[in-house]
Amino acid sequence: MDDLNALTRQQLDDARASAHGRSAHLFLHDGPLRQTVIALIGGAALDEHNAPPAASLQVLHGRIRLTGAGGGQVLKAGQVAMIPHARHGLEALEDAAVLLTAVTEVPARVRGVVTAGAARG
Repeated sequence: MDDLNALTRQQLDDARASAHGRSAHLFLHDGPLRQTVIALIGGAALDEHNAPPAASLQVLHGRIRLTGAGGGQVLKAGQVAMIPHARHGLEALEDAAVLLTAVTEVPARVRGVVTAGAARG
């Protein structure tokens, strides 16, 4: 079992030592499920990138801005947000760490909705 507080401290230390001001550690990988602690020093950012099929972001430390569609959303420690299904980025407004939970595959049947192809089978 991983200790999120210890992972947060370690990733913040690693980000402060990094030339890019960021660090990440994938600590849970189970099939399509991924959980990663990402740390960024104040002012550091992750450029815009595509979203996985489903993901959430929980701020563990500091404040961040989730950029992209909708102009951006500021989140602080303790808050959780769904990652938009569009290109997005992440900017640290101060030293920050987040827990990214992502699902990399979604089965044909999700939340009781059957796709046209699956309905025939």
